[in-house]
Amino acid sequence: MAMKDNAQLLPRGIACIVIGLVVLLAPNFLQSPAYQEMFAGAYLVGWFAIVLGVALIVVGLVKRGKGR
Repeated sequence: MAMKDNAQLLPRGIACIVIGLVVLLAPNFLQSPAYQEMFAGAYLVGWFAIVLGVALIVVGLVKRGKGR
């Protein structure tokens, strides 16, 4: 079970980074001022998702390196 969880860290980390980038970049591409304001107000969530994604990838790589 633990090996399967370790294998999922990399895709989950990538998904978090993508979500964070979408949240940060969305205000530049949205037409509606209400949506632009909503996504612009959630910039901390975007940065948190990016940091979390990087952390998941680092932990996954460290665990993969220790397993060899």
